[in-house]
Amino acid sequence: MRILIAIPIYNERKYLTSVLAQVRQFHRDVLVVDDGSTDGTAEQLKAMSARREIHLISHDKNRGYGRSLIDAFNFATARGYDWVITMDCDEQHEPKMIPEFISHIRMNNADIISGSRYMASSGGEDVPPEDRRSINRTITAILNDLYSLKLTDSFCGFKAHRVSAMKRLALDVEGYAFPMQFWPQAAAAGLVIKEIPVRLIYNDPTRHFGGALDDAQNRLRHYLNVLVAEVEKLPVAEKHLIAEHSCCRC
Repeated sequence: MRILIAIPIYNERKYLTSVLAQVRQFHRDVLVVDDGSTDGTAEQLKAMSARREIHLISHDKNRGYGRSLIDAFNFATARGYDWVITMDCDEQHEPKMIPEFISHIRMNNADIISGSRYMASSGGEDVPPEDRRSINRTITAILNDLYSLKLTDSFCGFKAHRVSAMKRLALDVEGYAFPMQFWPQAAAAGLVIKEIPVRLIYNDPTRHFGGALDDAQNRLRHYLNVLVAEVEKLPVAEKHLIAEHSCCRC
């Protein structure tokens, strides 16, 4: 079974060396997707790629978190990988959890193994910014109502994806609203989803989404718009669930 660790990166020079060193302790086959970094990260990654320490995809400009994931899935498909584990490079996803994901992969009873920061508490977790937790709660509730997914965390990027299952999805949302397309398509395709607990870590609560998305109400509105575009085939009565939740305060 071929497993790829895929890490989307944008301006992560502060964490890059440490995180990649930890990841490679647990798994050596690593793809980094550099989404147009401008802080010196790109130069570091090119040097590592030249030494064959990592696979590298480089965007000439910032194209978005979703685009980086889509490119990772395409890379895995083209090169015959069976699974892709995605994780961030800001020390909020612990590389020591990689063996746990691989253990669940080997059980062969799911298509998506999704980390959840709210599934169970191990003590000592950080407190997320209230707007992020509220939006996560709102979107997760809508997805559960629409698709009976029983998710507890719809935004965690620490996931394992069966590559053959990802080939069944038509993903093209490039930005942070990627989960609004990912979950509806996964549900429509009948993919088997499993959540496993991961630790809740927020090293830098001040980090920005950029532009209008830094405003919580704008961000929620954007997410809902993308979600509505994915559920247009639903009966009107079910669409009302989205309208009801959109009135929630962030």
